[in-house]
Amino acid sequence: MTLTGTHFNYYQICRRKLWLFANGINMEHTNDMVYDGKLIHEGSYPQRSERYEEISIEGIKVDFFDTKRRVIHEIKRSDKMEKAHEWQVKYYIYVFERNGIEGCTGLLEYPTIRQTIPVVLTDGDRDVIKEMEKEIKNIIESDNCPSIEKKRICKSCSYYDFCFTTEPDEI
Repeated sequence: MTLTGTHFNYYQICRRKLWLFANGINMEHTNDMVYDGKLIHEGSYPQRSERYEEISIEGIKVDFFDTKRRVIHEIKRSDKMEKAHEWQVKYYIYVFERNGIEGCTGLLEYPTIRQTIPVVLTDGDRDVIKEMEKEIKNIIESDNCPSIEKKRICKSCSYYDFCFTTEPDEI
């Protein structure tokens, strides 16, 4: 299985969400916040299409890549999941390196709050990513969906109804 930035993002947020997504149970299409994020991505930097490229390598797809400065740009709706976003960009940098594109850095961009956060991949991060890859694959390949871990972010998750709605008892 080819891992993507979404797998790394979901690994940081919720192991159950990761397993569901990786096993073909996709709920993002029902979530207004996901749709809002797509609109922000498409409309925030219209001038970029002239200067930067959207690139796909090994199953990852970066929002924009500045080939001259070797900067990966990732646009997000909100900084509430900043740690997950950061690891997603670090994974992108890691994949670029693995494919011979050296010296990359990243920028997390939150246009709605006008915030930009630089992301750098360290030697220690590379070791952590190797371990994360193993753990993500173990979760994904498991026959059992991880149990629910109720978190504050659950109510805004596209999988909320799936996880927290129970069937009524049969009559």
